[in-house]
Parts: sequence; structure tokens; C-alpha cells
Amino acid sequence: MVRKLKKKDIPEVMEIWLEQNIKAHSFIEKDYWIKMASEVEKEIRNAEVYIYEKEDHIRGFIGLKNNRIEGLFVDKKWQFKGIGKKLMKKAKSKRKKLRAYVYKKNKDAIHFYLGEGFSCIKVQQDVDTGEEEYLMKWKGKD
Repeated sequence: MVRKLKKKDIPEVMEIWLEQNIKAHSFIEKDYWIKMASEVEKEIRNAEVYIYEKEDHIRGFIGLKNNRIEGLFVDKKWQFKGIGKKLMKKAKSKRKKLRAYVYKKNKDAIHFYLGEGFSCIKVQQDVDTGEEEYLMKWKGKD
């Protein structure tokens, strides 16, 4: 079930955030993600976040700020089971257009976003990590 984030969900969401960032972005030092965790937790408290919950556990989440997807993460044991698609469907139901920044080396994420109808608009360098990233955009039907 997809529902809005509650304050009590934050520790479990942060656990997924950290584990999945380290796994998906092995080309970035693990310490970077550990250092970013407290800042991200503050951001999550102020963002529009939806979680996918099953059997009283959070299996994934998507964070939105304006029309930007701040992050979409699914617990490793639950990946490739349609949870990301359900979370994206929720985001698309809330916005007429969306954008996301995706590291060029994160092939699984790029494949997912392209499959969801996103287009690569430009390539740029992430100032924090120095890694190349794609700006990807999606526009719903008018």
C-alpha cells in the first residue's frame, strides 16, 4: 500500500536511503552518503514523501519537492517487484510534470526512468560528487 510518510517512518526510510545509495552508487565513496544522512533526514521532514508499506514494514519510498523527484528507493529484497512503479504512479498522480537527476553510472535507475516515460534532457556534473548526471524529465498528458 502506498501512503504518505508519517514521522514514525523516518528511521526506517533513512535506513533504506543509506543502504540503497551505497549499493546503487558504489562509484561514490561510502563516507559521502554517511555524511549526507543527517542533512537528508532534515530534507525528508520537509518534503512530500510517499512510502510503500507491506507487512507493517516500509519496502520503498519516493520523495518529491515541487516537481522534482528527490529520491526513489526500494529495499534491496523487494526490488523488481513493481514497488518502484507503484511509487512512480503515485508521484505522477500528484504532478503534471516531473524531473529527476540520475547519475550516468546508475544504469538500473536510468533504465527505470526511461521505462516510465522520462527523457534525458541534458548531461551535467554533480557539484558535490563530481560525477556526471542526467537531468531527466517527464510530462503527463494535458
